[in-house]
Amino acid sequence: MTDDRPTTGKNPLIPGTPRTSLQYRKFRIPRFPHARQDFAASLVVFLVALPLCVGVAVASGVPAELGLVTGIVGGLVTGLMRGSSLQVSGPAAGLTVLVFEAVKEYGLPVLGVIVLAAGAIQIAMGLLRLGRYFRAISVSVVEGMLAGIGLVLVAGQLYPALAAKAPDSGPGKITGLPGALWAAFGDGAALASLAVSAGTVAVLLLWQHAPAKVRTVPAPLAAVGLAMLASFALDLPVATVEVRGLLGAVQPPPLSAFGELAGVAVLGTVVAFTLIASAESLFSAAAVDRLHSGPRTAYDRELVAQGTGNAVCGLLGALPMTAVIVRSAANVQAGARTKASRVLHGVWLLLFAALLPGVLAYIPIPALAGILIHSGAKLVPVRALAGLWREHRGEALVLAVTAVSIVAVSMFEGVLIGLALAVVKTAWEASHIRLEVVDKGAGPVDARLSGNATFLRLPKILDSLESLPRDRPVRLDLTGLHHLDHACRTALEHWAGRHSAAGTEPVRVTAAQAV
Repeated sequence: MTDDRPTTGKNPLIPGTPRTSLQYRKFRIPRFPHARQDFAASLVVFLVALPLCVGVAVASGVPAELGLVTGIVGGLVTGLMRGSSLQVSGPAAGLTVLVFEAVKEYGLPVLGVIVLAAGAIQIAMGLLRLGRYFRAISVSVVEGMLAGIGLVLVAGQLYPALAAKAPDSGPGKITGLPGALWAAFGDGAALASLAVSAGTVAVLLLWQHAPAKVRTVPAPLAAVGLAMLASFALDLPVATVEVRGLLGAVQPPPLSAFGELAGVAVLGTVVAFTLIASAESLFSAAAVDRLHSGPRTAYDRELVAQGTGNAVCGLLGALPMTAVIVRSAANVQAGARTKASRVLHGVWLLLFAALLPGVLAYIPIPALAGILIHSGAKLVPVRALAGLWREHRGEALVLAVTAVSIVAVSMFEGVLIGLALAVVKTAWEASHIRLEVVDKGAGPVDARLSGNATFLRLPKILDSLESLPRDRPVRLDLTGLHHLDHACRTALEHWAGRHSAAGTEPVRVTAAQAV
């Protein structure tokens, strides 16, 4: 029999009442109330992340296993830390171009040093509470950056889709496409590769129209799985992923590689990694916050978490990580409630890499190229750009110039050009000023300045004021000004003195107290 008599002590949930076994069972709160939802969501995120991790690694010119390593660290290290509870981190398509250039220029050992240094800077920025300031970066610059990355990514991945070697430069990738496509029509292996890649993209585009039960399988996994099946069944002559094994792929950077940090070019790459990875992660966090009603992102803590993950990835010689909106959105939509889902997704990636690495050898490279072509195309906001051009042409210009600069020059210089243009645009708009003149034909002339009077618009202001009649009194009203800089104030004083010297009444100036 169960003894339901009161025990000694009090029930902590109901102060002042005896704690009985029945009451304790009634009010006991489960330790993991969302375990079922988080477990299911982790499987979905794992299935979405697996092909993306491999695809980003192959496109970056590094062993496929290193993409899995970054995904594992994103789950087990960054996933455990505080910041954004439902955001999932891993290797991102947005850094593919920059990583490829770094590996080609400096080698794989130095990549680990660059990623480690970028992670250390991210940690420092988070501890200094600088994470929130990334939200002040012009959205047009960030979207232009992603659009430029998307264009280079699409152009670059069309070459493995055609079983061809991609040129090194961004403009070369784009201008060389017609020749590569023409050459493919006379090559059976190239046509088979193109068919696999095109089929992968078609599956990704049409998967949303499949029956609900079928859509339980994530589109990237379905696309790669069908490509593997078609390649095997039809014995297609397509290239597949080279497998080295997890332990063979992980190569911590040697101490000699750290000396490369003394070079200006390497330091510039570190800064580019830091800024782009941080901006992409924190903008992704803002987007994920709009998808759920749970705790909001703590930006500084999230920056520390991303930096810690990148520092670990650097020590392992793996790819850099960012928060990835595709995996994060899949996590939220799958019903995740806590960070346990993203941690578990890292566990599943680790088990796969440890137990089933040989499966990677059956994945066709054209299928991975198709996934990245689809991901890169989504980074180019064609519809948003059209709407932006109608409503805010200045912002549309910043976006377009940033994207074209990244394609034409390089990632780092393109972002700097975009930031500089955004600053110039903001300064120009901030100097907007309006002059209203009321001239009734007789008596005083009323002139009213409103807006921001800065040296940028000084010639326009003086031209307008000097055109006023000099044989009648002028009343100048400055109460509508939000800002009057020293150059404009001095110029207005000189104008008033010259106008008054013409034998008329002195110019009467009404100034706001705050100006």
